[in-house]
Amino acid sequence: MALPVDQQAKYWGIAAALLALVLWFLGNVILPFVLGGAIAYCLDPIADALERRGLGRAAATTLITLVALVVFVVMALAVVPTLVNQTVALVNVAPQLASDLQGFLTAKFPSLMDDTSIVRQSLLKIGETVQAKGGALVEGVLSSALSLLNILLLVFIVPVVAFYLLLDWDRMVAKVDEMLPRDHAPVVRDLAKQVNGTLSAFIRGQGTVMLILGVFYASALMLVGLQFGLVVGAVAGLLSFIPYVGAIVGGGLAIGLAFFQFWGEWVWIGAVVVIFFAGQMLEGNVLTPKLVGGSVGLHPVWLLFALSVFGTLFGFVGMLIAVPVSASIGVFTRFAMEQYKGGRLYKGVEGQDQNAKAAPDAEQD
Repeated sequence: MALPVDQQAKYWGIAAALLALVLWFLGNVILPFVLGGAIAYCLDPIADALERRGLGRAAATTLITLVALVVFVVMALAVVPTLVNQTVALVNVAPQLASDLQGFLTAKFPSLMDDTSIVRQSLLKIGETVQAKGGALVEGVLSSALSLLNILLLVFIVPVVAFYLLLDWDRMVAKVDEMLPRDHAPVVRDLAKQVNGTLSAFIRGQGTVMLILGVFYASALMLVGLQFGLVVGAVAGLLSFIPYVGAIVGGGLAIGLAFFQFWGEWVWIGAVVVIFFAGQMLEGNVLTPKLVGGSVGLHPVWLLFALSVFGTLFGFVGMLIAVPVSASIGVFTRFAMEQYKGGRLYKGVEGQDQNAKAAPDAEQD
């Protein structure tokens, strides 16, 4: 006999509270394991495809790991140093950019840029703030990333965790399935299938879109000679999981830099505008329909809210789990709404009576 609903709700509520406490107290300690699990989840379809082609699970996992390590080493040696250098340079040049903008506005609109002008004071403060805060942020990130502990965690532990999770992924899923309450196993499996469909569409599909757009924006901006093109392209690609935000932020930053660098050379400024227009066309008409599809069901506002809440509560780890958790909550919410609309609370007594009368008539037909 199944447990009463109130007792089931109490036990599942306790389990959710314990999970939240674990995330709260462990924080960044579990970061390598979260990253390793995310990597294994993304690579599991590739391992399954290799298994269908005749490779064993161990051989498929080893092959994927070797290819991933080669790609990581190439990226670390060829791209990361340039990206870091351009980021530091962009932060340091911010006051000069503010000064150049001030000079332009002074020449065109002298009444706005006198000594007591709010616009002038704001530009000076913006430049100084970006240099101070941005420099501190970059230095903090670099010092943290270069510390021995974080190198060991991110370079050694994450690949090891990802390897073993990928190797045992199917067995872990089977073990979890064995632990499901028998009365609710079919419903849980159906919900898990929906969650997996949403996550795979968003994380795997949108992750591929982000990578393609980041490479496209960075390569195209560097080809036209835009300074800090690699940084701008990386930012635009990274933010593209929120519709239009990546294009607006990256495009605004790129066009602003193009005005300072190519002032008077309208062909190059137009080229930067065309790059982001082409990127939006590519994303909206090709990449997102083909790789993500329309079944994700994650609204941009919901994503921003989830990132803000989980980031505030659990830090960087919270931001990593915000998308999976918000996707799962979306699936559970839709399931709860279906149950609500099929129940007495929504239909009332009259609706229940009508359903009861309709059932015998359907059997007679």
